[in-house]
Amino acid sequence: MNDERYLQIVLERIRVSAEYRPKFGRGSKDKGLSLDEFQVLYGSDPFYSWFGLDNPLMYAAHQAAGGMTSVYRQIGIGCEQLFRTILQDCLGLSVEDAKWSYELPLPSGNTRRLHLDGRVILDKIKDEATRRRFHQWMKDSASLVNVDSSVSATLKGTVFEIRQGYKSKDSKRQNADIANAANAYAQAYLPCALILSTQIDSDVQLRYRAQKWSILTGVIGASDPLSSTYDFLQEVVGYDLAGFFSRNQDTLKSEIDSILGKLLVPSL
Repeated sequence: MNDERYLQIVLERIRVSAEYRPKFGRGSKDKGLSLDEFQVLYGSDPFYSWFGLDNPLMYAAHQAAGGMTSVYRQIGIGCEQLFRTILQDCLGLSVEDAKWSYELPLPSGNTRRLHLDGRVILDKIKDEATRRRFHQWMKDSASLVNVDSSVSATLKGTVFEIRQGYKSKDSKRQNADIANAANAYAQAYLPCALILSTQIDSDVQLRYRAQKWSILTGVIGASDPLSSTYDFLQEVVGYDLAGFFSRNQDTLKSEIDSILGKLLVPSL
């Protein structure tokens, strides 16, 4: 059983959040300010000092707010890494097989490389029965979002965007995902948004499906690999991810509890 190896992939990412410190506008590369550094920064600013914003509780509020975002982000990154590992183990894919990126031309004449979180190329699946099963899932998924049959027949695989949840209505993020879908189809891949929780905005879900994204969400007991992340992984890929999370929930809860405890106390 791969439980311990898989668990460490997720825990290593979650633990990054425990080191979160707010940056207070110091830039993305800055490691963040300690409580003492924060009090020097805000205490030396006359306006903030007048309002008492150099209060340690203000630092704690910033740390908790940013730390909460970090926890969600790191859970997502850890599960993305776990998903690719499962694809490699269950489908016999190489590290490179399970990755997908493409270059986007920029007005400057340069290019920008963009990535999605996972890829399955049908011809790379080693087991013939699994390959047929995955191909049937692709055809059914494409039909569900009304992909033209002539396009569906040319698809050589699937690319995945992995999210722990999708509650934001950030138009920039949505437009980028729509562009990703267009590039996926241009390279003969079915784009699939794989959401690990049930937390996805209904308007976003409708918009993505209109742009011919296959969407899986974290529903349990649906017995439908065309709508459920966990049914897809168990019935198509061949791994019971819901069972893995259920078996290891005490460890995961304990880790999150410890991290939240640190984030809610001002760091010196």
